[in-house]
Amino acid sequence: MDVILLERVEKLGAIGDVVKVKDGFARNFLLPRKKALRANESNKKVFEANRARIEADNASRRSDAEKDAGSFKDASVTLIRQASNTGQLYGSVAVRDLIEALEADGHKVAKNQIVLDKPIKSIGVYEVKVALHPEVSVAVKVNVARSPEEAEMQAQGVDVMASMFERDEAGFTEDYDPNAEPGATAEVQSDDARADGEQAQG
Repeated sequence: MDVILLERVEKLGAIGDVVKVKDGFARNFLLPRKKALRANESNKKVFEANRARIEADNASRRSDAEKDAGSFKDASVTLIRQASNTGQLYGSVAVRDLIEALEADGHKVAKNQIVLDKPIKSIGVYEVKVALHPEVSVAVKVNVARSPEEAEMQAQGVDVMASMFERDEAGFTEDYDPNAEPGATAEVQSDDARADGEQAQG
């Protein structure tokens, strides 16, 4: 289907461009959200007659968005979540969680402005795009951790999961006894040695 864009649409074009899109995309997204009109003769005339107003509206919305973007400078939110030892969250961080966290910090955002390709499912620091306007977007740092201390470490650039695995590995190497039978732990070995010693004395 050919449509006339009423605002800039990423990867498609700018206001007034006539572009060919899949019918489903036009019917389910562009047309109901008033981002485009079907490109027929009457709509082309309507668009041209209103072009100046449409462009002026867009420019004023864009300048509002640019002002808002200033308040997002270095914006970051911290979400404390329960997670397994491997850092996998019990559940996930979705758009709704991000909106609540941003609003708590005084940023007003709509659901359709948060660009989250897939839910966040493990702890770590993520960069999430917030599209305040088709031509203005900002990046928000999202720090997902199991405790405020962990969030603080991640904010300083520490890879919490990597440092945890290093700790675990170090723990295992200390208990290794080169003389132990394969599969026997140091404890079992020392019990056997004690039993042998008692028999020798008897």
